[in-house]
This record gives sequence, C-alpha cells and structure tokens, in this order.
Amino acid sequence: MSRQSNRTTDSKKMNSELFTLTYGALVTQLCKDYENDEEVNKQLDKMGYNIGVRLIEDFLARSSIGRCQDFRETADVISKVAFKMYLGITPSVTNWSPAGDELSLILESNPLVDFVELPDNHSSLVYSNLLCGVLRGALEMVQMAVDVKFAQDTLRGDNVTEIRMKFIKRIEENLPAGDE
Repeated sequence: MSRQSNRTTDSKKMNSELFTLTYGALVTQLCKDYENDEEVNKQLDKMGYNIGVRLIEDFLARSSIGRCQDFRETADVISKVAFKMYLGITPSVTNWSPAGDELSLILESNPLVDFVELPDNHSSLVYSNLLCGVLRGALEMVQMAVDVKFAQDTLRGDNVTEIRMKFIKRIEENLPAGDE
C-alpha cells in the first residue's frame, strides 16, 4: 500500500519537474526568437491567455463550481481551487483595495521558477508572465475583464512572488441575432 502512494507522489513530482523544465525551454526559445524582454513578456502573456481561454472549461467541469457571486469569491476560488488543481500551490489573497476591485495573490512558491536563475541581460523579463495571461483569459470566458501583472518576483530578488489582479468590468454576453 505504501509503495503505491510513493509511486503516485514520485510521478507527481516527476510531472511537475518535467513541466518546469519544458516551460524553461519555452522561455529560453522565446528569448532567442525575440529581440527584447518586452516582446517575450507579450508572447508569454498571449500564450497564457490562449491557455486560459481553453483551461476554464476543464476547470469548470472538474471542479463542479458554479458561478461566483462577486470578485472576492472569484479570488478565493482561483487561489484555493484553481492554483491547487493545476500547480499544486495555494496562494494567499491579500492587499485588497478599499473599493474591493484589486487584490494580490502571494505565491509562497512558484513551481515555474524551480531551477531558474535570470541572466543579467534579461533583467526586465517577467519569467512567469504566462500565469497572468492564463488568469486574464480564463476570467474573460466567465465574463470578467481583469488586468493582471506581476508586482514582485523572487527571481528579481523580491521576498515573495506577488501577482496583482484588478477587476475592470463585467462583460455582457452578446448573443448573435436570433440566438436569444
């Protein structure tokens, strides 16, 4: 019995490490393909957005979570369910703005940055920018327009990794004519 649980743990760790190394190879290739870090950051965000647009369907099917009532509930679901489901971490939700439309996700550990050191010539690279795009794309599919960006990153010498998320507006569903 304990052998089976060890195998499951070992395979999850191996899958996590494979994902981390594959992501590193992707970022390395983007750095070679594009002239500056800003272009790489844009590409990572764009790729993440496209992943998020597709990932939300899988998330909703696997989690059986219904529609969130507000941005606070959405943030809790992202933190406690989505990050746990896909990255195996649970960021804390903090630093709410007084209006309740902006928050921070604090990642104690970021699995994307295991084994990573940023070279000096890539000081403006936002290595994990894919996550911002994933959040933006997934939330857009559930009618929430948000702005997502990294505020702090341990790869840049900060104490924590912080993703800032700002609610912009609820997107109205526009049904094609005749589909009402």
